[in-house]
Amino acid sequence: MRDFVARPDHGIVWISGASSGIGRALALKLAGEGYRVAVTARNHAKLLELQTEAAGLSGGIIVLDGDVTNAEDMEHTVAAIEYQHGTLALAIFNAGVYLPVDGAHMKHEDFDRSFSVNLTGVVNCLIPAVRHMKSKGQGQIAIVSSVTGYGGLPTSAAYGATKAALINMAESLKFDLDKLGIRIQIINPGFVDTEATKDNQFPMPSLVTAAVAADEIAAGLKTSSFEITFPKNFTFKLKLLQFLPYSLYFKAINRFTGWPQRPIEAPRDPSPHPAE
Repeated sequence: MRDFVARPDHGIVWISGASSGIGRALALKLAGEGYRVAVTARNHAKLLELQTEAAGLSGGIIVLDGDVTNAEDMEHTVAAIEYQHGTLALAIFNAGVYLPVDGAHMKHEDFDRSFSVNLTGVVNCLIPAVRHMKSKGQGQIAIVSSVTGYGGLPTSAAYGATKAALINMAESLKFDLDKLGIRIQIINPGFVDTEATKDNQFPMPSLVTAAVAADEIAAGLKTSSFEITFPKNFTFKLKLLQFLPYSLYFKAINRFTGWPQRPIEAPRDPSPHPAE
């Protein structure tokens, strides 16, 4: 069976987390290629601005409000696409948050929020999307992860954990989805200049704009590759680091980030835990 590659005539593209960053740029890119793109996010005003900006493009933007952390919202979103706008041909699960974790002063909410949006949020989208695509015998799904999912990096204890889980999830689902005619891909960008990365406290080599990221993803969606990753000269090096023994891996990351020279920050909330 040939891999399914969604074309504009196949139906609707759905992008979650489309109000800013990669999601927004990708929605504009695909609308410019003639796709009708359904966009979801919690910020309704920004989605309307996106729709207005895309008004002159050959495709179009369909605004569907929804919060990926709410499973019922995502069921309604897929139903709205299928029964009001057309067949769901391609789903791109992009919604995510980056909450830096300071290992000396960890907070439950940073982990809870990261897992809820980045991981459970994808599952909430994935289940109804697969169910509808399965009934048609074809479809394409792309999950936006990150190269931080390859291995641990400073401040990424929560974010990186969710992205590693998404990579494993996509790899595991591929075996079954292949048999259903549903093509799944994982998108692992390097550093992209977005709101999520602007406060990073370490060097970000090979930083690309959201527009460049959108171009790379749009091109990758049309290939047979399982993984879409960019810029390759950077992401390939990060992959190679995974073959090192841990002693060398940690040494390399410490040298690259200069993390050992960074002082331990004072806690943001100096009050004691209630149990102390």
